[in-house]
Amino acid sequence: MSEAQTPPLRVVIAEDQYLTREGTRRLLEEHGVDVVAVAGDYDCVLEQTRTLRPDAVLMDVKMPPTFSMEGITAAHVIKDELPATGVVILTQHDDEEYVWALLEHGVDGYGYLHKVRVGDVDQLVRALHEVAAGGAVLDPRIVETLLRRRSNKPGSPLAALTPSELEVLQLMAQGRSNRSIADSLFLSIGSVEKRIAAVFDKLGLHTEGDTNRRVSAVLVYLRESASGW
Repeated sequence: MSEAQTPPLRVVIAEDQYLTREGTRRLLEEHGVDVVAVAGDYDCVLEQTRTLRPDAVLMDVKMPPTFSMEGITAAHVIKDELPATGVVILTQHDDEEYVWALLEHGVDGYGYLHKVRVGDVDQLVRALHEVAAGGAVLDPRIVETLLRRRSNKPGSPLAALTPSELEVLQLMAQGRSNRSIADSLFLSIGSVEKRIAAVFDKLGLHTEGDTNRRVSAVLVYLRESASGW
């Protein structure tokens, strides 16, 4: 391998369903990801991760032995022991309880995606690279659900946001940079910056240059505004 080449992303997959696990492995490997191990339960994913120290772990929320929240528990153990290893939770559950459980200690290096994203391999690979670099990724449909619920809450400051500002907030909560938001909405960076300033002003949040801090601030706001639901 030449010095100019970047080594492939090293990933462990944790999924108890054989067909899903092997199908995901093949898709990732076809897109240049080095799947260094697979696991089918809580103990196995921790053992493989501790031994191999991958760049990222992709795993289900519910795994043996109890099929409750093993994936989220394992994610916290992994991040505590190996802070440089990113974790993406891949689940069929939209329940925001799982989101808050995963992100209760912060957002850096965590991702939460719906299993339909397996079909969008490019997005899945981008998410794995993002968390491996210490970034944060949230599924757009999850963010949209959170924003919709909060904006419909009586007295919520979200109700004061314009549709275009809500759109920017949703993209910010996904960890998108100003440039990425501008490209997605076909806007100039200046226009995006103005909308972001308006969002933070209306929500009473301080602007932050770091993407993860922006995501964290948005998620903290959404979580605090969830009281009473």
